[in-house]
Amino acid sequence: MGAGADGVHPLILPSADSAGDYAVGDWVLVDPAIHRIARRLTRHSLLQRRAAGTGREVQLIAANIDTLFIVTSCNADFNAARLERYLVLAAEAGVAPVILLTKADTAEAASYLQQARGLARDVPVQALNARDPGAVDVLTRWLGKGRTGALVGSSGVGKTTLLNALTDLGEATGGIREDDARGRHTTTARGLFAAKGGSWLIDTPGMRAIPLTEVSDGIDVVFSDLLDLAGQCKFTDCAHGAEPGCAVQGAIAAGTIDPARLERWQKLTQEEAQNSASLHTRKRDRSLQKQARTAIKASRKHHR
Repeated sequence: MGAGADGVHPLILPSADSAGDYAVGDWVLVDPAIHRIARRLTRHSLLQRRAAGTGREVQLIAANIDTLFIVTSCNADFNAARLERYLVLAAEAGVAPVILLTKADTAEAASYLQQARGLARDVPVQALNARDPGAVDVLTRWLGKGRTGALVGSSGVGKTTLLNALTDLGEATGGIREDDARGRHTTTARGLFAAKGGSWLIDTPGMRAIPLTEVSDGIDVVFSDLLDLAGQCKFTDCAHGAEPGCAVQGAIAAGTIDPARLERWQKLTQEEAQNSASLHTRKRDRSLQKQARTAIKASRKHHR
């Protein structure tokens, strides 16, 4: 679907196999007579992840985002590793992240605020009650006329409630299971909505798994504190374990670095290396297959 000056219309893709080339938030030029996409305009940002499952295909999440609202709750949904993955996605895409801690009215928010603020340098963290009318004023400071925000996070953390407040859509909301704080899916597809103040807002289905690939720059941004410490280690190939002169372990011993953060950094770095290597192999194989097909066609044409 596409929205224009004359309303919302189904759009016809340029070709049957081009659906995967477009993401929610893309701006396109359309032939108004038949509503066929003529061209996609250049994106200034693209949020993507490795598709779920065992494959290595890339799934587009949203395009042309200015602010990524990473939403979690002050309850069992809070997961530092998941938040760091969202932060890596934002950093890789060049999008400004904001961590929103909802349900701050039902729990002691101070500890969650402290944990969230320790995940990345200079990332705003805001605790709020999604149902509080004042939440709109809090969020609009990161939006503005012509700018686009996106809501990401697990189901049941209040994304749809925030969407309703910012757009007056009145979309249905669902509760959460009290035993594990997991929410029920209320958003089943990504959508772009006109928001207050002339801005735009993208809502996404709940995502608990965020597999990553080709995000090495994003990892370096989010874990820049550990990267800086690693540069001070005695040995350039330090694994930050039992090596003498390890600055990272020194910071852990001093209590300035959480050892769990080091483990998450190492895990993400290893995962990135494995996934990127696999993706490059697939791209190389596809290139070789294309070259082989081209050679076969040329050979057949030559022998006619």
